[in-house]
Amino acid sequence: MPLARIALLLALSTTPLLARAESLRCTGGSVTEGDSRLSLVYKCGPPEASDAFCAPVYYAGSVNVVPDPWASIAVPCQVIEQLLYSRGPGELLATVYIRRGIVQTITYGRTPN
Repeated sequence: MPLARIALLLALSTTPLLARAESLRCTGGSVTEGDSRLSLVYKCGPPEASDAFCAPVYYAGSVNVVPDPWASIAVPCQVIEQLLYSRGPGELLATVYIRRGIVQTITYGRTPN
C-alpha cells in the first residue's frame, strides 16, 4: 500500500511539468501561448526588433525539408513572426513566435534564436 501512494504522489508531482506553457510578464499584464498579437502589443508594447519568415515545409512522415521552389508551389507560405522583447538589465531576452495572429511559442535566451 505505501508503494502505491508513493507512485501516485510521484505521478501527480510531475503532471504540472508536462502541461507547462511559457508566459511573458509585462507592465500591462501577462501574455501566454494562445493569446492574440493584439493582446501581446497591448500588454507589452512594441517589440525592440521583429522579423517574419515562411515556415519550412516537411515531407510527410519525415524530418526532411522540402526545397523552396517545390514547397512554394505545393503549399502556401505560413508566415511566422518573431518579436523580440528585452525584459530589462540582467534578464533574458524573450522571443515571441506568432502564426496567424496567435502567440505560438515564447522562448528565453541571451540572444535571439
